[in-house]
Amino acid sequence: MKKYFYILFAAGVIQSVVFGGRQTIPLSIDGINLASTINYLEISFAFAVGQLITGIVTPLGGAISDRYGSGRTLLVGILISILGCLLIPFSTTPFMLVISIGVLSAGGAGIAGLPVIMSAVNKLVPPEKSGIAFGIVNAGGSIGQFLFAPLAGLMIINFGWQASIFLICALLVLTIPLCWMLRSQPSQQAKKQGGENLTFSKTLSLAFSTPSYILLISGFFVCGFHVAFIITHMPGVIIACGLSVGVTGWSLAIIGFFNILGSLFAGWYITHRSMKILLSYIYGARAIIVIMFLLSPMDVISVLIFSAALGFTYLSTVPATAALVGKMFGPKYLATLFGITLFSHNIGAFLGAYLGGYFFQITGEYTTVWLIDIALAIFAALIHLPIKEKSVHIAAL
Repeated sequence: MKKYFYILFAAGVIQSVVFGGRQTIPLSIDGINLASTINYLEISFAFAVGQLITGIVTPLGGAISDRYGSGRTLLVGILISILGCLLIPFSTTPFMLVISIGVLSAGGAGIAGLPVIMSAVNKLVPPEKSGIAFGIVNAGGSIGQFLFAPLAGLMIINFGWQASIFLICALLVLTIPLCWMLRSQPSQQAKKQGGENLTFSKTLSLAFSTPSYILLISGFFVCGFHVAFIITHMPGVIIACGLSVGVTGWSLAIIGFFNILGSLFAGWYITHRSMKILLSYIYGARAIIVIMFLLSPMDVISVLIFSAALGFTYLSTVPATAALVGKMFGPKYLATLFGITLFSHNIGAFLGAYLGGYFFQITGEYTTVWLIDIALAIFAALIHLPIKEKSVHIAAL
């Protein structure tokens, strides 16, 4: 992998800044509220629009990347994100905030998102190395979150919330030269797949007529539900257990740390063994982990052990899912089709976050959603078993 160090470095840093930087913007919510007449509901709406926009533009960013190249697509997405971040401190009305946070910042991050980065790596790294490469890139996002969140917090404390936003802008600017390193042309493997003139609509038709792809995106929907429910409502779960808010910080930190390890392990595993079996193991393990947590005493030790186990499986599905899409359809179509796969993930994420709050408001507890999460995890573990790990014949449709 030494030969491809610079490619993985560029991909990991871009993912780290685009993903990690975006995760720090919510730290400025109080500052935005105090500095303007925009209330918390209106601010929340801007972030909700951002989730929707990201889900919509991610497949489109993949399609643009497949047509014009990863480097150019990443550059455009990063520039749009920079513009959005620059406008945030000057957004004094709800509409302006929706434009800056919900449309430009989130939209740019979606265009320069994981599918485009994964596609670039898949085209530049040999197929036998793609699994571990995907694991490294995926881990970059978690590393960025850990590095930039505390840094942004210090900036807010010492220099104000606007300074943290400008810090994100500066970090995004620094990634611009790295886009050049990820410029890519269709590889020989992509050309051998055929279908060079396949349009976006025909690519979709091919994908959705492939049963294995349908099963894969169905599983990734479950992943989105699980991840969003945890990251959104874990603080509420911990507080409902009668534990302090401080435990929440440790829990999320442990989830993130073990997610780095899980992503790297997943990348190594799929280089040597079956991708669908790993995904089945991960979803099955999630069901077991949640069941054991619900049966355990709700104390600090149980929460931290649960966080470590959960973190190891948290986003370790991403390398195997991306690699399976690449295996089925080849590198030429990876950005588009993994973007669609990620959109399925975002739909699940919306439901996981929303239903967690909905049932807690009605019942005062999260038991119902935990049970849904367990059932979905078992379902996902089973539906991955029939997936065929082989290339789909691509011909003009």
